[in-house]
Amino acid sequence: MYKISAPLQTDKQGNVSVLQITDTHLFSDTEHQLLGIKTAKSFSAVVELASKDAPFCQAILATGDLTQDHSAQSYVTFSREIKKLNLPCYWLPGNHDMQSVMLPSLLEEGFAQIKLLCSKYWNIILLDSQLKNRAHGRLNIQQLDFLQSILANEPDKYTLICVHHHVLPVGSIWLDQHILKNNQDFLDIIQPFKNVQAVLSGHVHQAKEIDFKGVTFYTSPSTCVQFKPDSKDFTLDCTAPGYRYLSLRKNGTITTRVERVNRGIFNVDISSKGY
Repeated sequence: MYKISAPLQTDKQGNVSVLQITDTHLFSDTEHQLLGIKTAKSFSAVVELASKDAPFCQAILATGDLTQDHSAQSYVTFSREIKKLNLPCYWLPGNHDMQSVMLPSLLEEGFAQIKLLCSKYWNIILLDSQLKNRAHGRLNIQQLDFLQSILANEPDKYTLICVHHHVLPVGSIWLDQHILKNNQDFLDIIQPFKNVQAVLSGHVHQAKEIDFKGVTFYTSPSTCVQFKPDSKDFTLDCTAPGYRYLSLRKNGTITTRVERVNRGIFNVDISSKGY
């Protein structure tokens, strides 16, 4: 079933805590490797690590690139692993996802496609920036209109916006070619609304926090391979897989941290020149 919005539970103080899980790049074969890492194994390790935070959270935000081979089985693997955290999981597509497979596969596993999560003090908006057969992203007019309407209709609610592609450059030249291409359209919409507190993305396989005109833009580590920050060309990083925890406070502030599995458990093929 397709749903546009869903209520989001809070803790006793009215705060919302979420886990961001992103860029799992799973295959139908759980033994398959991406750049030296068995992505199903690293994903499982990140989920196990996240189980320490999960009891204190209200939701999981899965921000795209759940698959690498576009298989239905890869989405089943994602679903069955993420269910171990016993939290509702809300998702959006990345450039590697195939929506004609993603949607029915995740629906079958009980994960409806939700565009808006609503709590007493916060809204979380999930946007689709995928362009078919392109690594970069773009928000079409329907996505931009949806964003505008939610912000205009509920200006008193703090807002976190989730989109797979990074909105602002992260300083890696090769990655920044694959940015959200109409980022200025996005920025023009959000900047008049003082209730937009943060934008959360995946895609770049690295953790960044960029403050821009009163909004914080977060990117986060992949659950598998990591890309080296501030690199001109494709370069892998030895930093470990992980996830991001965010606590959305009822006063509009956000506390966040990145958690990673122990370094050395999963080792990328550092000599790889692309994928």
